[in-house]
Amino acid sequence: MSQLDILLLVLRVAFGAFVPLCFIAVLVWMERRGAAFFQDRSGPNRANIFGFRAAGLVQNLADAVKLITKEDVIPDHVKHKFYFVLAPVIVFFISVVSFAAIPFADVLIINGKEYIMQTIPTDLGILWFLALAGFAVYGIILAGWASHNKYGILGGLRAAAQVISYEIPMGLAIVSALIVYGTVSLTEIAQFQGQLLFGFIPMWGIVLQPLGAIIFIVAAFAEANRTPFDLAEGESELVAGFHVEYSSMKFGMFFMGEYVAMFTSSAIIVTLYFGGYQIPWLNTETLVEYARPITLLIMVLLPVFAKLFAMWIEKNNKSHYPRVDDPRVKEANVYIKGLWGLVAALEIVLFIYLITVSGGVADRILVTLLQIITFLVKTTLMCFVYVWVRWTLPRFRYDQLQRLGWQTLLPLSLLNIFITSAVVVALS
Repeated sequence: MSQLDILLLVLRVAFGAFVPLCFIAVLVWMERRGAAFFQDRSGPNRANIFGFRAAGLVQNLADAVKLITKEDVIPDHVKHKFYFVLAPVIVFFISVVSFAAIPFADVLIINGKEYIMQTIPTDLGILWFLALAGFAVYGIILAGWASHNKYGILGGLRAAAQVISYEIPMGLAIVSALIVYGTVSLTEIAQFQGQLLFGFIPMWGIVLQPLGAIIFIVAAFAEANRTPFDLAEGESELVAGFHVEYSSMKFGMFFMGEYVAMFTSSAIIVTLYFGGYQIPWLNTETLVEYARPITLLIMVLLPVFAKLFAMWIEKNNKSHYPRVDDPRVKEANVYIKGLWGLVAALEIVLFIYLITVSGGVADRILVTLLQIITFLVKTTLMCFVYVWVRWTLPRFRYDQLQRLGWQTLLPLSLLNIFITSAVVVALS
């Protein structure tokens, strides 16, 4: 194994491990700011370090300190303390590992050797995700059982019934997609979506499988225990459900596991139905061929977007009542200077690329970076949909949840398989 092989292996593993964890802070911030936006209030805007609030991100640091320093209590009535502690570890670990088979860029070719841009370069693809995502519910069931609390047990039972109800239509929706794609490899599925339908429509899964996409997204909400499907922890009925007896970092691991699962399910939705890392109308080979013009376009657009972002910072970083020496204006000025410094650094890097190393391997590395950014942007937008739905729709009743899974999604997913198979056979 060469040094390049080792370097790329380390980078891929680091991406798969640290990006989902870093997105916890982003998603918690998005959740709070989104809730504030939909409820017409300010949201987190007071916690600060030396006057720097970072638009509410400092609140996440305060929460982390609070969870770490809180007393870690295991109630005396808990008989199986090992399983009580193991449950949040299972939920968190499975959420992180589920991301390992999702491609975040196309295959990188360096000196004729191919490097698959996945944390674990496996061909199992969607099967890996299904196996692990289904296993995460064991942690919830174990938490409810080990808590020896009636609300915890009811939460665990609800979670088990919910997973059974929604994994079936989710699996059938994937079957329809696999009939179209002809492979279980997520890298090949993303590559397939780089083609054009009728020469001008991107062949994304949402275009080829609109009904399957809707079924999968609804089932993914249920699998992630997100509102309106969070019956396993319904506060109005079960106090907190399966994690009612948990405190400190054990509760924190459930909390983080939910957001990592939300990020992972958003990533799999993007990969299956929204082109994955593909940029519309620009597949990998097209990007490599036009790498220099695309770089010039990026250099032109960077200052434009930076100016718009700076205007947004200025608009939203001022006190409601004008002051002569407004600390928020000072904070905004620091951010804006940092933003223009980052833009200048990127412009210099891109200019050096253009005049020195453009062509060959450098172009493919640039394309890989662009695809990683595209993948993360799409995933972030899908995560916002999770937040949007949570603060828009009320929680379903338990009978409504089961009726939707068995009487609506299951028949629709079977119908979708029949129609998809008929169309594929007719066109083959």
